[in-house]
Amino acid sequence: MNKSLLICLLIGFISVFFVGLYIGTFENFSSNSLDMIINNSDSSDKTELNPVISKFNSNTIVQIQNESDIKKIRDELIFYIWNEPPSVIFPSENLSKIIPVAKKNFLDKRFENLDNIKSIEKLSIEMKHGVNSIVYIFHAEKSNNELIIYHQGHSGGFINGKSTINYFLNNGYSVMAFSMPLMGMNNQPIINVENIGTMKFFEHEQFKFLESEHFSPLNYFFTPINLSINYLDLNYNFNNYHMIGISGGGWTTTIYPALDTRISKSFAVSGSLPIPLRINPQDIGDYEQLIPDFYNIANYLELYVMSSYGPNREFVQIFNKFDPCCFSGTLFENYQEKLQNKLSELNNGKFSVILDDTHNEHKISEHALELILKKIQ
Repeated sequence: MNKSLLICLLIGFISVFFVGLYIGTFENFSSNSLDMIINNSDSSDKTELNPVISKFNSNTIVQIQNESDIKKIRDELIFYIWNEPPSVIFPSENLSKIIPVAKKNFLDKRFENLDNIKSIEKLSIEMKHGVNSIVYIFHAEKSNNELIIYHQGHSGGFINGKSTINYFLNNGYSVMAFSMPLMGMNNQPIINVENIGTMKFFEHEQFKFLESEHFSPLNYFFTPINLSINYLDLNYNFNNYHMIGISGGGWTTTIYPALDTRISKSFAVSGSLPIPLRINPQDIGDYEQLIPDFYNIANYLELYVMSSYGPNREFVQIFNKFDPCCFSGTLFENYQEKLQNKLSELNNGKFSVILDDTHNEHKISEHALELILKKIQ
């Protein structure tokens, strides 16, 4: 009996030993194989992408040499968007003829608990084909007489930026808040499109059906900002206008300061990369980011220079290093230094990049807000 038990135990021990040896060998093989697959995959990706990146030369892409070049390009962009000369779009007088409808002391329960809030003013702007824009001006109780233009992205209305709005109110800044066309409180109109039929517009990609020789849907993205600043110029006396945007609002914050020098410092968070550097599918962008005729007038690098250029002006790109949405990583390193050198040559204005590695979300972080505040102070 004891002999039989001993034999059983010995067999069991040998079985466990060989099973363990097999599992260990298999795990090591699997781990090594997986690492090899990943490494090969990375190597393959780098082989494909490196030629694209290595051919990217910001020096040949940026054609701006002086202030005259900037003015010429700006005039062309303005005419493309509005089909009007700059003197009509950015007038120095008769502003009262082109202002939005305003409601002062407007109540919105969603914003009742903001800090340092004196009142909310609601602006309503209606544009071609019935597309509208609802804008809120959050007036600070204890004000430093500076104003932040805040622009939300594709995720919804500017209610999503409530914490950012509150942050600047709490630091004495009034805030004027925008949503992208068709987003948030903005309408989604039903439009009769020639040769197509009646359509409900709810995505920016649909705007291409409204393009014509005399109308660009980019009008919907920039007219609300222009008219609202005209309204502020007419009714208030803010010392400076600064602009902050996230995602699609970051794209807006990239383009608009290139058109309007009334914007002093602008901060585009996860807003754009030059088109050749959009090597990841999630970075390709929406309709407004990829209009050939517009970006043939000024490419993204030239727009960065234009948004940076001018007395006491600065354009700052903020990239979330681990952003799950778009424009993550450090691809900006392919042009950052060269654009900074270009601004040094022009000797007027500043271009900066901030890499935010404090989180892994698609947002304006507390860290970014603190850095923005330091720059505008």
